Formats: sequence, C-alpha cells, structure tokens
Amino acid sequence: MPSPVRPGLTVTTALTIPRAELTERFSRSSGPGGQGVNTTDSRVELSWDVARSAVLSDAQRRRLMERLADRLVDGVLTAVASEHREQRRNRDAAARRLRALVADALAPPPRTRRPTRATRGSQERRLSAKKQRSATKQLRSSKPRRED
Repeated sequence: MPSPVRPGLTVTTALTIPRAELTERFSRSSGPGGQGVNTTDSRVELSWDVARSAVLSDAQRRRLMERLADRLVDGVLTAVASEHREQRRNRDAAARRLRALVADALAPPPRTRRPTRATRGSQERRLSAKKQRSATKQLRSSKPRRED
C-alpha cells in the first residue's frame, strides 16, 4: 500500500495522507480466531486528525468537517476493521475504509436536478393505459355495466 515515491495513504491524485498523520491502534478482536483469538491484537483502528492535518487546504478541511461531522470526534476520523483474523488484512481494510470515507466526502456535490414536465404523448399514453386497465377490470365485475 505505501509507495516508495509518495509514502502515505493515497486518497485522490491530489491528496495523499502522510503516514505520520495516521495513528493505528490494535486491540483484541471478537469473532473467529480459535485459540489465538484471546492472544492476538488483530482489530485495527486507523485514525486521522482532520482538524489539524497539514495536507488539507482550508476548503477541503471545511468540506470534510461539514460532511463527516457525525463521524468526527474532536476533529479525528476513525476507521475500524476487525473482520479478518490477521492484523495485516485488518490494517488494509481499515485503510480502504478511511480512503473511501475521505474520497466520498471530498467529492464535489452532485448537480441539482432541473424539474421537467411530462410530454403530451407520455400523458396520453398513461391515460389510455389507465382507461384500458379500467375496462379490463369492468369486464371482471359481476355487476352488469350501465349503458349511458
């Protein structure tokens, strides 16, 4: 995952989080593991201090703080992984989660939808289909139809 040219966690082509800004914590994981489950610290918490990061511009920091507000604790974003039995695989999973969270939060907002009107043809087709359906159901009725 870390490259020799650009050490750190690459989020986008323009943003790489330096390894020095990432904090890893290990603890015992619940779940599968057999006899080793009580002795190995395979659960990984990968944390990044968004509020104090040196690699973010002010606009990026504002956007991350706004979009990740419910996930931040004192400006720190944390990704946890414990689904694998091996610490290395959990480290990779936590890094992927953190990368995805930051990339999604930094992505520009979607374009606003411009409301459109239904065409005359589509309205006519919809109404004729409704009339056809009504006629089909009338034929199923046990009451005789009233002729006007």
